[in-house]
Amino acid sequence: MVKLERLRPDHADALLAFERANRAYFVRSISDRGDAYFAEFDARHKALLAEQDAGVCHFHVVLDGEGELIGRVNLMDVTADGSAVLGYRVGESAAGRGVATAAVGAVCRLAATRYGLTSLTAVTTLDNLASRTVLERSGFCAEGEITVAGRPGIAYRLASLSRLGH
Repeated sequence: MVKLERLRPDHADALLAFERANRAYFVRSISDRGDAYFAEFDARHKALLAEQDAGVCHFHVVLDGEGELIGRVNLMDVTADGSAVLGYRVGESAAGRGVATAAVGAVCRLAATRYGLTSLTAVTTLDNLASRTVLERSGFCAEGEITVAGRPGIAYRLASLSRLGH
C-alpha cells in the first residue's frame, strides 16, 4: 500500500533524509545529484514548491503504510497542450516490491483527473530494466532510443491518459 502526497514545505526534512540515505543506491542506475544538491537543498525545495504553485510541475512524495517517505514521483515541464514528463525514484528499502509501479499508476491517474493532462513522457537508460518494466507495466510505449546522461537510453510515451480518468 502506497500513498502519494503532493509536495509540501513540511516534507523537506524527510525528503532530504531520503535522498541522503539512498544517494549511493540511486547512483547505480541514474546520475548523481551532486554535492550542491544537498548543500542547497532548502533553497531547491522552496524553488520546487514555487514551480508547483505556478502549475509548471506537480511533485509528490511516496509514503508507505506507516507514513515513511520511500519514494517520489513527479510530473515536470507541464505544457499548455497537456503533456508532462514523468520522473520517479524509490528508495532501496522499497525496491522490488511494486512500489514504483503503484506510485506511477497513482500519479498517472492524478495526471488525468486532477491535473487535466493528456499525455506523459519518460526516459530511462537501456540497462535500467526495473524502470523499463515499471513504465511498460504502466502502459507506456517505447518510442525510440536516446542518450540519457551520456548513456544509451529509451524514450517512452503514455498517450492514453483519458482512459485513466474514468
